[in-house]
Amino acid sequence: MRKAWSITTTLRNPERLRSFLVVLQQLENLEWNLESQKKYQILLIQSRTYGYGSNQFYDGLSQNQINLIDDTSKEISLKEAERIFNAKNYEDPAMRGRQSLNPLKKMGLVSVKDGKVVITALGKLLLKDDFDFGEIFFRSFLKWQIPNPDSSDYKLEDGYNIKPFIGVLHLIDEVNKKSLGLGEKVKGISKQEFSLFCPTLINFKDIELYAEKIVNLRKKIKGERKQEQKIIFDNYKKDFVQEFLGTSNREEINGFLQNLKDYGDNAIRYFRLTRYIHIRGGGFYIDLEPRRSVEIESLLGFDNAQSRSFESKEEYLNYISDISKPQLPWETKEKYIEIIEKLINEIRADETASEKESTEIEDYQEMQNNELKNYIAKLRAYRRSLQDEENHKKSQNTAQIKSYIKDLENIFDFDDRPILLEKLSTFGLHALNDALKIQPNYPVGDDNEPTFTAPANTPDIECFYENFNAICEVTMLKGRDQWYNEGQPVMRHLRDFEDKHPDKTSYCLFIAPTLHRDTINTFWAAIKYEYEGKPQKIVPLSIKHFVSILKILVQIKTENKFLKHSEISRLYDEILNSSNSFDDSSGWLQNIPGVISSWQESLSF
Repeated sequence: MRKAWSITTTLRNPERLRSFLVVLQQLENLEWNLESQKKYQILLIQSRTYGYGSNQFYDGLSQNQINLIDDTSKEISLKEAERIFNAKNYEDPAMRGRQSLNPLKKMGLVSVKDGKVVITALGKLLLKDDFDFGEIFFRSFLKWQIPNPDSSDYKLEDGYNIKPFIGVLHLIDEVNKKSLGLGEKVKGISKQEFSLFCPTLINFKDIELYAEKIVNLRKKIKGERKQEQKIIFDNYKKDFVQEFLGTSNREEINGFLQNLKDYGDNAIRYFRLTRYIHIRGGGFYIDLEPRRSVEIESLLGFDNAQSRSFESKEEYLNYISDISKPQLPWETKEKYIEIIEKLINEIRADETASEKESTEIEDYQEMQNNELKNYIAKLRAYRRSLQDEENHKKSQNTAQIKSYIKDLENIFDFDDRPILLEKLSTFGLHALNDALKIQPNYPVGDDNEPTFTAPANTPDIECFYENFNAICEVTMLKGRDQWYNEGQPVMRHLRDFEDKHPDKTSYCLFIAPTLHRDTINTFWAAIKYEYEGKPQKIVPLSIKHFVSILKILVQIKTENKFLKHSEISRLYDEILNSSNSFDDSSGWLQNIPGVISSWQESLSF
């Protein structure tokens, strides 16, 4: 039976790839045998990179072992991790380590050469402090193909012959061309279309056929009411999958459809990181990134998505892990200049719209290729600064603030909620007052939309004001894993930020749907006593608390008044000082809405 392709279901969070890679460094250049495969999984347990927070993983463990895993103030020794691993009583223990390594191998971050574990040049890039997710994933997906000599899951004789990422770009491009030819609005492909047609696109020769299928399906749906559209699409999906699988077994078809949704959602999440696809239509459509049109057009003309032939597994692994290959079709002086000129036009349009003085353009015509590449990066950074300024201006509008409030109140209705919470918190902080700078640390696409959450080693958002500074940490976690993932890291981020900016008082605003008691108790100790020798100023707010502050802001703006940053620091201090009236953190937490109300009443303009 045929299978759809998938990037990975082992690691749905791209950032976890880096955590797995960090642990693997301990086994680099060692024999990748049954013993080291087991040891890798044990090391992942020891570092709490694998197993923590999974109720399924806790099956078979003693209560003492569960308590040890959950108590992050205690280190897990290698012996204890081994006992936890053995308690799982796996039928094939070494297989667990191999499964954990597979996503790293698939991405070209790791290879096994001469029987030994080797972290590739691409993997070394991911281990650097200033790693660029977009560049790393783009370089990997350019070369990922099925079939390949490193996997027996897909075979050429079974019809598999594609580079999935390149194939998806071609498919979107073909659908757009057909839509344009029919006089329809060009919009890429919908999430539903992506999940059905992209993971099942297993041969580059079918790109044109699949584009035709999408266009024909749209014709069937067009003009129908929403309920009827859903019925048509659902029936089409079942027929399509029945034909793809070659079976009429309803259970197999329904299970495959559910897998397709997971595969599609995951592929969108990973492919978005490359900055070559663009989410549009309120998040419902996936399109080619228009700001990379020169690169995309060059790539599609250069690569038809056909898989390459390799003489051996080693040749393939050497190829996908070599960051210098292939030479990209736009890595020429002519194409670099074309990209620069397109960027300059976009920048000039943004400057005109914001009534900003035109920036000076360097004499790029005489630059060499490396200089041109660096200048492109410089222009993109400047364009992002213009986009940030525009976001700040938009955030001052009362209607815009109301839209942030509405989205925050309904955040559980959205996909990719963690990313959205970081974005809305950033815009809310922009709206509040006269900040000098609000700097989110999430990676962004060329549209300045976040492609993923901020890396684990940095604050989510950094805020700079005339009289104080702050970081803002946000999470969608609500259970005890909130404490594990956010407790120590938040305090560490704040201390590092305090050390980096010692000239002003530094706060940390912590925003979550609800605040878990273990998280609050951890922050309570840092506020009341110390963290690494000194007390900290951590202000915990639920999303509801943060929304109430934004609603106060709307009321203030409606009265044509302005909320200064000094008033926000006063609110933070009043929340912190109110802890002195309580003997425990729960009473303090319950009192925060009252502090916000009192602060609102005390505002004077």
